[in-house]
Amino acid sequence: MGAVVLNKENFDQTISQGVTLVDFWAPWCGPCKIQLPIVEQLAEELEGKVTIGKVNVDENSELAALYSVQSIPTLLVFQNGEVVDKMIGLQSKDVLTEKLTQSIG
Repeated sequence: MGAVVLNKENFDQTISQGVTLVDFWAPWCGPCKIQLPIVEQLAEELEGKVTIGKVNVDENSELAALYSVQSIPTLLVFQNGEVVDKMIGLQSKDVLTEKLTQSIG
């Protein structure tokens, strides 16, 4: 299925239940282009356990502002709608897998 494209219409509903990883990115951001395939890979590998979403900050600046995203990529881990982890900058697949596995319990 891959990562869900998030915007203000579907954001709250998507993060409301379970564990969700959200990647705040932009098409012009070099590190974001490296992060995106990792996020997509995790979305496939963890399907059914974790929801993976991505927010284009150029199209959804109000969401970026709401979560104080000032540099990208920024990755937030939500648990039942609450932010439980925030990572700024390019993250390895291993780091993300570990953070998500911890959140799943």
